[in-house]
Amino acid sequence: MTTLTESRLLQPELPVPCGQLSGAVVGALRRDELPAEALARARSSAETAEPYGRDLQLALYVLYELHYQGFHGVDAEWEWDPYLLTLRRDMERRFLDALRADAAPQADAGRTLAELLVEGAGFDGTSVSHHLQRDGELWQFREYAALRSLYHLKEADPHAWVIPRLHGRAKAAMVAVEYDEFGAGRADDIHAGLFAALMVDLGLDTAYGHYLDAAPAPALATVNVMSLFGLHRGLRGALVGHFATVEITSSPGSRRLADALRRLGVGAAAQRFYDEHVEADAVHEQVVRRDVVGGLLGAEPELDADVAFGVTATGFLEERLAEQLLSRWRQGQSALRLPLPPGAVGAL
Repeated sequence: MTTLTESRLLQPELPVPCGQLSGAVVGALRRDELPAEALARARSSAETAEPYGRDLQLALYVLYELHYQGFHGVDAEWEWDPYLLTLRRDMERRFLDALRADAAPQADAGRTLAELLVEGAGFDGTSVSHHLQRDGELWQFREYAALRSLYHLKEADPHAWVIPRLHGRAKAAMVAVEYDEFGAGRADDIHAGLFAALMVDLGLDTAYGHYLDAAPAPALATVNVMSLFGLHRGLRGALVGHFATVEITSSPGSRRLADALRRLGVGAAAQRFYDEHVEADAVHEQVVRRDVVGGLLGAEPELDADVAFGVTATGFLEERLAEQLLSRWRQGQSALRLPLPPGAVGAL
């Protein structure tokens, strides 16, 4: 069985910009300067930009990535550049305002989370995992894995931002779950490494951030929302809601994806990633609901609506991505902006 350590030894290259916002950000990082007039134009553009559009989402992704791995040839000092942070704040407000208007959060986090436990309420059999399990083709699973690599190669990192903002029961439980995500002390079991092994079996490039230029806007938004919630202490409740949603929905979805890989005859390393999540996340969802969410709201009940918002925002963005993927696949078309080259797929 192939196992790899985290695929983050090299920094990725800056992506190709696709509009005024991403052009300003990428241009500044490439030239090592952000002229005042370029910042002014970008801030003006942020006020009217499509909040879920690729230009804004790519610009946000690049700025958030400065807090993770960074980019090749980009000075680490850009992470806290006040001009880029000002522009990021403008784009975040645009994104957040749209999410608050569109995600229809409930006021009761407990009820919102309970609905996720009943398949059929949030999942009607037409999700991406249902499609891949039943009749998805190998090229479609490869596209899905390529897009998900933008998160899974740094799996659990965005949620770690919330740890210093929790205390007591919520902190202890959150750390326990994250400990498992990071391999429970075993480097070979770090989930990001397991996903890299999955990518090898699917004939994909495991370089961190490799598929950024290929990713459509809905895929970027599902990753950006984690960083948005994680980097703002005032959104800690929303991040906990996001984390709870991921853990509650992961086990059944992972079972379907593992079944899909077995049906497609892909190698054991690929199957291991999802098999691991079937078992681990079935336990995690109980811990997260009872101790992370319960502990947080026991100490800070005023965050109930924020937790609910994190749940509904996560579902809203995941549904947008699913719609993008399924609509393209049903037409026999790639869901990626750039086609995947053929790769040697591992067999059982």
